[in-house]
Amino acid sequence: MTDRAYRAAPAGALRIEPLGELTAIFDRRSMQTHLVVSPMPEILGAMDSDACSAATLASRLAATFDLGDGGDVQSILAERLGELAAMGLVERA
Repeated sequence: MTDRAYRAAPAGALRIEPLGELTAIFDRRSMQTHLVVSPMPEILGAMDSDACSAATLASRLAATFDLGDGGDVQSILAERLGELAAMGLVERA
C-alpha cells in the first residue's frame, strides 16, 4: 500500500472549536459541521499547508505525543486521513 499524501483545507476554511471530549469542526466551504474526537483535531493541526503522508504525520505527532513503539501508527493515521478526506476536511494531493 502506498502512503498517499493529503493536503489540509486552506487557511480560514475550517473553524475548530473544542467541546470537552468532542471537537466541532465547521467547514465554511460546505457549510457542514462535523463532530469528531481525538486524534482528528490533532491530525489537522499537524498537517500545516503542505502535502502530508501518514509517515510525515507520524513523525510530526511523535514530537508532541507518545505514540508508542507499535508499527500500527502509520496505518492508523492513513485510515484517519481517509476518513478526513471522506468528510471533505482534507483532500488527496
